[in-house]
Amino acid sequence: MRLTWSRFSLDLSMKTHVMGILNVTPDSFSDGGLHFDASAAVEQGLRMVSDGADILDIGGESTRPGSEPVSVEEELRRTIPVIKALAKKVAVPVSIDTYKAEVARQAIAAGASIVNDISGLRFDPEMPKVIAHEKVPVVIMHIKGRPKEMQQDPRYEDLIPEITDYFRISIRLAKKFGIPDDLMILDPGIGFGKTFDHNLEILNKLDQLALLEKPLLVGPSRKAFLGKILGNVPASDRLEGTAAAVAVSIMKGANIIRVHDVKEMARVAKVVDAIRREKVA
Repeated sequence: MRLTWSRFSLDLSMKTHVMGILNVTPDSFSDGGLHFDASAAVEQGLRMVSDGADILDIGGESTRPGSEPVSVEEELRRTIPVIKALAKKVAVPVSIDTYKAEVARQAIAAGASIVNDISGLRFDPEMPKVIAHEKVPVVIMHIKGRPKEMQQDPRYEDLIPEITDYFRISIRLAKKFGIPDDLMILDPGIGFGKTFDHNLEILNKLDQLALLEKPLLVGPSRKAFLGKILGNVPASDRLEGTAAAVAVSIMKGANIIRVHDVKEMARVAKVVDAIRREKVA
């Protein structure tokens, strides 16, 4: 399984790829404010690549439960300088984490080369057009509701089939606008309109989503369900929980892991990959 576009080619069959989370926000659930300054964000991005990140994912709007949306102008103000700087300095792809088509368009013009859309192409009707025109990969995430209210009693009749159906609809939408099959990545959306039990079920049954024959991205990093398992510890104290969830994700078929702690999770991925393949890549 390989992603090839522009000047990039990621062989997802050779190893698990690590996407480093770089939030240029004042209010993200785990690292809000830490890299709000553009220079601090660039330094962190460079550090992540040095630590083993295969992709950098830059976001300018917090999508934590209960969060308020920000304007296109504010999201651009936060992200574009960071993308411009990092795209010139790193050899790995830079991803823009947004559901707004105009942000995606300007981010790509600034040097981003992947779009990570938490809405699965649903929130902005222009988004699939932009991605198809720019010929970049898209991460299609499953979400139930919108960030502001998504954790207010989310319910499913049958979780995995419903996520699968959601993906099928988004894939059809992507194809309709000309996004190639081999540039789509699927993310089941841990914590996005999911209860504690839903998150555990997704990780336990992740291999069922592999039947869609698309690369799978999983982002369990520092999520609240891990804190609950560990005795209600804060986000900053969920490293071991994240490592366990990452290991399970890889064993269940994840091709890309989206994480805050790049150095540690790259090591976890390397060990799990060696076990799965019975050799060191």
